[in-house]
Amino acid sequence: MRIAVIVAALAVTAAVAARISASASAEELRRIVAHGPWPPVFVPDASNRVSGVPGAIDLGRRIFFDPRMSPSGYMACVSCHQPDRAFTDAKARAHGLADLERNTIALANLRQQRWFGWGGASDSLWMASLRPILDPREFDGSAASVVRLFRREEELALCYRSVFGGSPFDDDEATMVNVGKALAAYLETLVTGRTPFDQYRDALERDDRSAVANYPPAARRGLRVFIGSGCDRCHRGANFSDGEFHATNISSRGTDLGRHEDVREWTASRFNLQSNYSDVGSRNAPTAPDRQRESGPGAFRTPSLRNVAVTAPYLHDGSVETLHEVIRQHAPAVRASGPNSAWKSTLTEREVEDLVAFLHTLTDEQAERRPLPTIAASCAAGG
Repeated sequence: MRIAVIVAALAVTAAVAARISASASAEELRRIVAHGPWPPVFVPDASNRVSGVPGAIDLGRRIFFDPRMSPSGYMACVSCHQPDRAFTDAKARAHGLADLERNTIALANLRQQRWFGWGGASDSLWMASLRPILDPREFDGSAASVVRLFRREEELALCYRSVFGGSPFDDDEATMVNVGKALAAYLETLVTGRTPFDQYRDALERDDRSAVANYPPAARRGLRVFIGSGCDRCHRGANFSDGEFHATNISSRGTDLGRHEDVREWTASRFNLQSNYSDVGSRNAPTAPDRQRESGPGAFRTPSLRNVAVTAPYLHDGSVETLHEVIRQHAPAVRASGPNSAWKSTLTEREVEDLVAFLHTLTDEQAERRPLPTIAASCAAGG
């Protein structure tokens, strides 16, 4: 009798799931399926000749965790990007040698972006890796301080020679750029795993109704709110980010000009893709007008939503603590009644809860506790 009840319950669940799938319009299904597949196929960065090279990944991994990268001897990349906090720091705003004005960005899936940093001050992952080294508020380092690390550590110098085919002591600035490229090669390996949403999305694509039934009903409702409210216009694609810059009613507050300011830094940098340090060749790199579709002051890059539930606090300044509040502040609003009345969110509390339930299904099994990398005992052993 008990088995019959369980079988009947499963049949009802499958039937409900089938109705939900059938009730979704073809356009809704197309937009849902467009958020995959995951994981992405790795495509090496043409501007970084050691992208995907095992020895470079090993060298970058070693440097990422080494506090001797900074002149102070106690600041490392891992100081702000901690594996047990989803490679972020859980603080509202980053802190190196001094306070910074922006939230620390989680490092996973950065290879899926084409601009780096909240305001896009870097156009490559290796350029972005150089910025904290040189920023006086973070490492307060220099090309010379980077080279000192190789003078102190013969093993690292051996790794460098193995990867780049030359001495780290020939040209300080070139060595620093190569360190940025090794760091980028390591960062490219930080990819989040598959999630309950990915299972659901794939089941929809192949019309597997039994697998569709495993997705929580609240998450299904939240996904439809996500699509119906147009959240996927910016949070689109497999990484849930269009990689572009947008000013919202939240991000345009305050004195941080975002992209409006950072694009000037990018243009003036001698390390951008127009420079001779780019391995793609400056003649083949996108020109400034091609890559400068800018919004006004207060525009920031659309963050990925993968693992968003474990990367609080939120927004470029870390000013929002919970997903509920982020949704409430971003939701479309209308006046309750009359021109002088207050603005009112178009989302109900139930819809907010459902959206949060959906966002939680974008979390992979490891969640915020990313596994510590294995570092080979020697460069020779690390390949």
